[in-house]
Parts: sequence; C-alpha cells; structure tokens
Amino acid sequence: MSLVRPFLRLHKGLWFIPLMCVLAGVALSFGTIAIDQAYEFGLVPQSISGGPDAAIEILGTIAASMVSLAALVLTITMVVVQLAMGQFSPRIVQRILQDKPSQFAIGIFVGTFAHAMLALREVQTEGQGVVPGVAVVVAFVLIVISIIVLVWYVNHIGRALRVSALIELVGNDTRKLLDKLYADVGATSKLQGPAICARHSGVITQIDHEALILTAEAGDCVLTLRPALGEFVPAGATLLEITGAPERLNVSAAIRSIELGLERTLDQDMAYGLRLLVDIAERSLSDGPFLDPTTAVQAIDRLHDCLRQLAPRPFPDGRYRDKRGEVRLITPSMAWEDYVHLAFDEIRMAGAGSPQVARRLRAALEDLLTIAPLERKCSLQEQLDLLQSGIGSRMSEVSDRINSSRSDPSGLG
Repeated sequence: MSLVRPFLRLHKGLWFIPLMCVLAGVALSFGTIAIDQAYEFGLVPQSISGGPDAAIEILGTIAASMVSLAALVLTITMVVVQLAMGQFSPRIVQRILQDKPSQFAIGIFVGTFAHAMLALREVQTEGQGVVPGVAVVVAFVLIVISIIVLVWYVNHIGRALRVSALIELVGNDTRKLLDKLYADVGATSKLQGPAICARHSGVITQIDHEALILTAEAGDCVLTLRPALGEFVPAGATLLEITGAPERLNVSAAIRSIELGLERTLDQDMAYGLRLLVDIAERSLSDGPFLDPTTAVQAIDRLHDCLRQLAPRPFPDGRYRDKRGEVRLITPSMAWEDYVHLAFDEIRMAGAGSPQVARRLRAALEDLLTIAPLERKCSLQEQLDLLQSGIGSRMSEVSDRINSSRSDPSGLG
C-alpha cells in the first residue's frame, strides 16, 4: 500500500495526463520523423506538405496556437474552480481539478505542441530543402483533433458547471466508495406487490407514454408510475407497479420508456418551467446587497401569463388507455391547486414586504379570478387572503399597507 499511494496521488494530479500526452507527442514526432528518414523524406510530396518555408510557417503557427489553447483551458479551469468555491463549496475544488476531460484537453494541446516543435527542427531550407512530410500531415490531423476537442471541452465545461452535475460528481464517487466499503448489499425490503425498480438513480425527465401503453397491452397488465415527472428516483426504488401478470411484461422495454437524467428539463415537465421562474423571483428578493424586485415582477409577469392560459383548460387524470379504451398506464398528475401553490407561495412569502411585488401579485391573482372556473377560484382567493395577511405582518405603517394592497399590473408603475 505504501508503494501504491504515491502513484495514486500522481495519477490524480492535474498535470499527470498532460505529461503523458507530451510524452506521446514526443514519441509521435520521433516516429513520424523516422518514417520520413526511412523514405528519404519522399513519402509525402511537397505538393501536399508544402515547401520548407511553408512547413516552417505551418508548424510554427501550430506550436504557438497550441500554447494559447492550453493557456485558455487552464484559465477556464481556474475560473470554474473559483466559481465553484464561491457558489457551492471550497471542498469541491479537489474533485474539479481531477476532472479527466479537462486534463485530456490540456494534454491534446501540449502534445500537439511538442510534436510540432520537434518536427520543426527537421525542416531544412538549404539547397532544395527538406520537409518531414509525414510529420507535417500528422500535425494537420492533430490540429483537426484539437479543434474538435476544444469545442467538446467548451460544451463539457458548460455542462459540468451545473449544480446537478457537481452534486452528481460527488454523489457518484461516494456511491462507488460505498459499494467498495460495504460490498454486502444485505437484505432488501420486500415490495408490496410485483414492481419494476430503477436500475440507477436520477430524475425522471421524459416518459414515453405510447411505448408504456403498448408494453402494458402486450403484457396484459396495468402499469402505475409511482414517481412523478421531475421527481428524483434512488437506485433500487420502485419505478413502476404492475397490476396483472408480471411474467408476461417486457421489463426492459418498460424501463427504456422512462428516461432518468441529472436534473429536470422542460421537455415534458411544465411545472419545472414555473419552478425556474419562481427561483428567479425568489433569488432577486433574497436578503443581500442586490435586492431586485423589478426582476421578481418580470418573473411574476410570466407566471401570470402561464396560469392565465392554464386556468380554463381541462386537466388530464393521469390515466392512459389503449386503442380499446382499457386503462394501461397510471401516472401522477398535478392539479390546478398544485400549480397555484407552486407559482405564488414562495414569492408571496418572500415579497410580501415589497410594495412592488405585492401590488403585482395582487393584480395577477385578481385577473386570474376573473377567468378561472368557479371550482378553481378558491385557491386563488386563498392566495389573495394570505398576501393581505403577509402585507399586514411585514409593514408597520398603515399608509404602506394601504399602498401595497392596491392592484397594479406594473408593480409600482
């Protein structure tokens, strides 16, 4: 173990993979030059590789650009580290520095630099000139690879900066360590009935209802989805409950019909869109140096619009039928009251003390009351009453309470 630990520390360092890529670039350069020398620099004609002056210009430009790209990647990595330290936790820095794609991107650039620099010294301009054609062609290939890696790295680092990706990074490593230290899975709790369990953890991002209906119809059973769309499912938790004959059901097809991801998306999850708007509004109203009620009002504008379109529409009951009209799939579904609470509860509690936010909330709720069906007015009136109560508890001056209790679609416009 004492001999393994230094190697593990070396392997986890930021510079280990780039160093290996530099050595690979050196070896590649020596190899291509050896091939050129074996064929007396005639394997690749100069019509392809260019003359000596062109080769010097090409290899020099490649070397300089690779240094710039490597510096760019290192700079981006350091910026990511600083953002992660400030927004998430200083203790996550070590795990970010071990990010293999970042190390690989740096390695490709410095490896290409090493290859170009060593190939450059073989170019001779005296006489008819000597050009290591194979080395130049390989440098062209490495440039194309570097461009692809650069685009891929920018996409990767943008995805890696997401909160869910950083949380999953730590959670996945912890899960691996858990499986290593506690290898015996032990006795699992018995399910109430036949069910399909999630093979890995994740958030339900998409549900292929048609595929699930066909799968249930082929198995002559009814499937009940226990977690709702957008809900996190731990590995091994119940995903689908089966009513009927489970032995005829294609379990793999049923699992493939439900997509698990790192975080919620707007592909099918409308509630997530409202959740994002609420988060924006609540963040702008949080205690801090940048209190921004105007941003909260703009978020309320969009929430108001979405709920106004939703208010008169019928809601599905979560039951999906096959062509014969038999129920084959049952999923959890949100009711009108759920959307109202989602859209207004947190903003109302955070913004009751802001006249601009309070007036805009009242305008939205009063407008929704004019178009909502009778059975859906109760939850809206409840929000109005709670808003008035919150204004009374947050504002001590009578004039402030009166002013904030007025309806204004622009807040304080």
